[in-house]
Amino acid sequence: MRVSLAIALLFTLGFFACAPHKPGAGIYFYTSFLEGDPNTDTTLNFVSFLQLRPDGSYAQDFGHYDYGSWSLKEDRLYLTNQRRRTYVYRVISLTATKLVLRLDSGRTGSFRVHQLPSAKPEKDPFSLYNNQWRIPATHKESDAEIRSRLYNHCQFWEAFYKWVDDKNEGLTDISEFPSPLKIYGNGFGLRHYDKLSPAWKACFFDEEDCRKADTLIKHTFRRNTIKWPEAKDDYEKMIGGFQQLQQFLR
Repeated sequence: MRVSLAIALLFTLGFFACAPHKPGAGIYFYTSFLEGDPNTDTTLNFVSFLQLRPDGSYAQDFGHYDYGSWSLKEDRLYLTNQRRRTYVYRVISLTATKLVLRLDSGRTGSFRVHQLPSAKPEKDPFSLYNNQWRIPATHKESDAEIRSRLYNHCQFWEAFYKWVDDKNEGLTDISEFPSPLKIYGNGFGLRHYDKLSPAWKACFFDEEDCRKADTLIKHTFRRNTIKWPEAKDDYEKMIGGFQQLQQFLR
């Protein structure tokens, strides 16, 4: 029975994978398909993601950002992160649109399948290249380091909206991404400090550094005006806005 399940999983994974030589490749975002199930993992949210690349690399944020290598053996998904720690998830079920995992917490996570971004790190919003800002600081950071963290955060948003635009993708609620920015349908502004998420504050070494980042981004908005481009859709408008914000932060 277990062998039959593994064969079925591999077949289904290969059906929608972007590269047939690596069954299981895809980008998965958490969904509440199992709402009401007492075993559903409530620590995840709509922007919790797992990206499995055809080259065997992965990126993940289930509360903190991890990256490393992955493999699929029968109904077990193995993730070995940058600290050489291996997590093993059981694949419970899989269709062309949904993946359900038994997580290391013993609870269930249900994920919707999306199209993989570009293989180029600078164009992949979930790559380490565009997620240096998610790596928690291990020391007090200089003003230049904090500015660099904010700049990289804007790189993430630019890459994210390009992916959404290119692949015609959509998520339920992107407002849950850790960010000092409040995202609207056709623009963005700043969050008040007391409205910043714990996940965003956790990126910094301490509260003092987080407040420095808050002051820096506020000054950036006050001293500069974003010229929202005339665009065919709101995605291109957002991309243009984030590109300008990066220029202001240089």
